[in-house]
Amino acid sequence: MKKKLLAIFVAACAACMALALVGCGSNSSSSDNKSGSNELRFVTGGESGTYYAYGSVLAQYATNNAGVKVNALSSEGSKANIQSLESNEAELAFCQTDVATYAYNGTNLFDGAAYKDFSVVAALYPEQVQIVTCNADIKSVADLKGKTVSVGAANSGVYFNAVDILGAYGIDVDKDISAVYQNFADSADSLKNGKLDAAFIVAGAPTTAITDLSTSKQAYLVSMDAEHIAKLQETSPYYAAASIPAGTYSGMEADTTTVSVLSVVLANNSVSEDDVYNFTKSLFDGAQNNADAHAKYKELNLETASSITSVPYHAGAAKYFKEQGVEVPTA
Repeated sequence: MKKKLLAIFVAACAACMALALVGCGSNSSSSDNKSGSNELRFVTGGESGTYYAYGSVLAQYATNNAGVKVNALSSEGSKANIQSLESNEAELAFCQTDVATYAYNGTNLFDGAAYKDFSVVAALYPEQVQIVTCNADIKSVADLKGKTVSVGAANSGVYFNAVDILGAYGIDVDKDISAVYQNFADSADSLKNGKLDAAFIVAGAPTTAITDLSTSKQAYLVSMDAEHIAKLQETSPYYAAASIPAGTYSGMEADTTTVSVLSVVLANNSVSEDDVYNFTKSLFDGAQNNADAHAKYKELNLETASSITSVPYHAGAAKYFKEQGVEVPTA
């Protein structure tokens, strides 16, 4: 009887050990995916924005030419993308430079909760703050006082851009406008249907939401003036003066003066140096060999790509830039 019980006990122990080994194998597979051995999930932005369109092109080129599989995914934008990196639900992410800085330092959108498990791959192009309206009487940011204005999706980087810019004109988001929280596509639809007076859209111009709006209804971009741009830059130096040329959108006949932030690609720190190196190299190879696939390729250059100082670069990206004779800060 004792021998029989002993045999059962030994068999049970063996079964438990087998299950434990299977579990370890599963965890190892997950870790390998984080290190980039299988697929790099690249969270971008809404499907009507520049992030998703350009990100899809970058992902496809890298997959076909760089020996690293990249899958572009739509998302809610910069803040959600950083959260996806931190929760290991993505390996690569698009982000605005200001939002990446907030996250790294634990301010504004990330007040009191700094995120440190990500690093920069490259800065790609300026994202212009585009204040769009279908009301010809709205000619200045000051004219938005008392109006119904979309300030971006809730907790988005666009919201803080709107707060900053309206604040430079003495307009309080909570008191002086009727704020609506919508993504780019919904904002364009609301403008088209007369439910909004204006909307903030922060993206590389041209961006799909405004292109589609301007082909179906007369739309206008609202300019900023030099005095208020300077006032904005006193407290938020990551904004740069920018211009959107006439003709960027249908029916827009004059240049628009505004400000911009930079778009960056970020990587989870767990992604391997080789994979980030290969992806970074594919960005610049694609700009030479695949430039017609997206207009933003033409804005990629080594100086801008290596210009971020507020967040460190990933070792794989630093390796690529060093080969080009450029040193970037790393953790």
